[in-house]
Amino acid sequence: MTDHPHRPETVAAGALGYEDADSGAIIPPIHPSTTYIRDPDNAYGRGRVYARADNPTFDTPARTLSALENGADTLLFASGMAAATAVFQALDPGDHVLVPDVMYWALRNWLHGSATRWGLRVEGVDTSDSDAVRAALRPGETRLVWVETPANPLWTVTDIAAVAGLAHEAGARLAVDSTVATPVHTRPLDLGADLVMHSATKYLNGHSDVIAGTLTTARKDEHWARIKAVQGQQGGILGSFEAWLLQRGLRTLFARVRWQSAAAQGLAEKLLAHPAVSDVLYPGLPGFPGHGIAARQMTGGYGGMLSIRVKAGTQAAISTAANVGIWRRATSLGGVESLIEHRSSIEGPNSPVPGDLLRLSVGLESPDDLFADLDQALRRAG
Repeated sequence: MTDHPHRPETVAAGALGYEDADSGAIIPPIHPSTTYIRDPDNAYGRGRVYARADNPTFDTPARTLSALENGADTLLFASGMAAATAVFQALDPGDHVLVPDVMYWALRNWLHGSATRWGLRVEGVDTSDSDAVRAALRPGETRLVWVETPANPLWTVTDIAAVAGLAHEAGARLAVDSTVATPVHTRPLDLGADLVMHSATKYLNGHSDVIAGTLTTARKDEHWARIKAVQGQQGGILGSFEAWLLQRGLRTLFARVRWQSAAAQGLAEKLLAHPAVSDVLYPGLPGFPGHGIAARQMTGGYGGMLSIRVKAGTQAAISTAANVGIWRRATSLGGVESLIEHRSSIEGPNSPVPGDLLRLSVGLESPDDLFADLDQALRRAG
């Protein structure tokens, strides 16, 4: 585990206290070089061989994330999907894995498509139900349990500590997609997880201008070595400029996420009483299933994502999204701008998402303006 003496806010904002020894610059540089000089004896005394694995631009964001997650090592990937799939590609054909019934749609499709055809035995389970997880585990066969919490877009909450205990008892590892919680609210490795993944496109970067993914491990073990080999051999790495932008975004992570979480909490409470809304899905609401677990494993807030169900049904939900002015009708989440999306029409006929649901990513605008904009759109939609 990383031993760092400062609070996480200080670690993130100060980029681990980076300071260039020669110039005194406090901003880490971009290293675009793809190759490095060998020593006269043909060795690499500086430790850099080729930028696919050894780009110095990766160092500061990777070390910052290791410190924030209290992990042993971090890898940067070209996307969240590249990071997530590397975990499964480091397994062997025939291995049994448990994944959530409700999770990020693109990864769900890959797991039940390409990963299954490749030979993984992929089984879906309600990971918010620890008894269901226990029943689905196959000791000696299950190699990995993957959870996402809160899970997109229903914001289902999984008890990380409980599932970690069950997975380890069965001889499996636990990987957690903590994209929505971020290190601001949850440290899955401290709760017993073996790996934590982020779609860094979202909150870690926070400005909707980088596609990136990260993996952080609790320990440098054999499975981690296999993940590193997958990354190096397949080349799913981040570019130099994108790594630099990710580091820039990390410096404001705590300020952004805390604002967004507080705004989302306020909006959720107001929308719960809205006459056009039948339900609000948000872990910060006391009546939300899983709120008690979220309160135990999330600190300082419940994240900037929520979903609403529109009482008048699917067409009214679509009309609501069409009539907003401040909210942006766009995919993704975690940026400084607030986004609204009708998920079931994006995900298609096999989506588990109700047609009356709208997913909301709360940005940095005035919460009062955001509510007023959504209020008028809901009323216009009937």
